[in-house]
Amino acid sequence: MGIIKLKNIRTFSYHGCLIEEGKIGSDYEVNLEIHANLRKSADSDHLADTVDYVHLNKIVEEEMAIRSKLLEHVAKRINTRVLEEIPMITKTIVEVSKINPPIGGDVESVTIRMKDTRKK
Repeated sequence: MGIIKLKNIRTFSYHGCLIEEGKIGSDYEVNLEIHANLRKSADSDHLADTVDYVHLNKIVEEEMAIRSKLLEHVAKRINTRVLEEIPMITKTIVEVSKINPPIGGDVESVTIRMKDTRKK
């Protein structure tokens, strides 16, 4: 097994329960970790034998562009798409952080973390 991590993918998105959040948007960071068998690609040195992190980044960016009320909903969609589109991945862990959330306090970010595994 092996792990690939995409750290601090930055997006500007429109998630949140408040109407204003859907209009003005805010900054987000996403961390994605995937688990897959990377032995073949380690031996072959061929992109076709591994998980293309360009594809992973594209999934994150596309899902972050779809407005949701809850970060949990966005994270679930990212995990689901990764597992559906890339068969060699066995486990996903995604963290979605809203930077400077409008919660009436001096809070740097709010982060949710969700995992999913391939059903056998």
